[in-house]
Amino acid sequence: MTRAFNFSAGPATLPESVLRQAQAEMLEWNGVGASIVEISHRSADFMAVAEQADADLRTLIGIPDDYAVLFLGGGATTQQALMPLNFAAPGQRADYVVTGHWGKTAVKQAKPYVDAQVVASGEAGGFRDIPAQDQWQLSRDAAYVHITANETIHGVEFRDVPDVGDVPLIADFSSSIASEPIDVSRYGVIYAGAQKNLGPVGVAVVIIRRDLLERAGQPRADIFDYRSHVTRDSMLNTPPTWNWYLAGLMFKWMLAQGGVEAFAKLSAAKSAAIYEAIDGSGGFYRNDVAKAVRSRMNIPFFLADDALNARFVAESRAAGLLALKGHKAVGGIRASLYNAMPLEGAQALAAFMREFQQRNG
Repeated sequence: MTRAFNFSAGPATLPESVLRQAQAEMLEWNGVGASIVEISHRSADFMAVAEQADADLRTLIGIPDDYAVLFLGGGATTQQALMPLNFAAPGQRADYVVTGHWGKTAVKQAKPYVDAQVVASGEAGGFRDIPAQDQWQLSRDAAYVHITANETIHGVEFRDVPDVGDVPLIADFSSSIASEPIDVSRYGVIYAGAQKNLGPVGVAVVIIRRDLLERAGQPRADIFDYRSHVTRDSMLNTPPTWNWYLAGLMFKWMLAQGGVEAFAKLSAAKSAAIYEAIDGSGGFYRNDVAKAVRSRMNIPFFLADDALNARFVAESRAAGLLALKGHKAVGGIRASLYNAMPLEGAQALAAFMREFQQRNG
């Protein structure tokens, strides 16, 4: 079997060693006589898996003790709806900085519960840049300020933590978490779907500064209350145990690779290889995002002749480079370079881009 380089934006590529370990343990895990997907989530065996995953993620990202960590189903979009329910009073203002598709989605999920104010948006410019912070119309009375750390579709990434004063900063880190060191203490809440940098689809990580759990929030069912999930160690109901277990394997793999410092260097090298192929193409390829906020994780780009898009996707797939078709919202081509993508994959894509240009330029 030959595994291709998978540039999917999510569910995304996973390390072969992690997949092989999961394969080897699928039928019978840890000598218990059953699969990890068959044992109780409240058994001592699975509780040990959960506790180790929590500890490893805290080490990997550098999560302080005054932050709770949750492993929940529902993905990041569900968390977008739960943020106002848990951290804002009914109808209270919440500020949103919109830098792409997922920022717009976060506003949509929040609007039924809060006065969701778009205090800055890059939409007028086609989401090619992040508005300068001195243009943000922030309110001191807002329940929180929400940003999307990296926009998976539009390829725009915050390279600095914005200063929002005493208002808690909430960030969707789904597509860039654990790709470089972050100062968790600068955020009130960090949340991320796992299916890009942390593991498989089906589980989300939510990191909450504990003092925010003291907020009354809004009337909500127990299952939508982060406090209840914290009290029950993410086991208020049956969690996605297989996904949690696989995420735990990913955390161990990332730590063994050198942690977020190593992935920061790797991400820089991978993205540089692709951007150099784009910028050096003489206009055959183009990326329209302002260079200061270009994403290291998701690189959308366009061919000078749109008629070549289908040929590029088909020939790249034949060359063992998968899932390069751009998102339907923007078109073109997109390469996602998450932690499990090796440098060799980015280099192979850059070489293919140059060869494709020679044949079609």
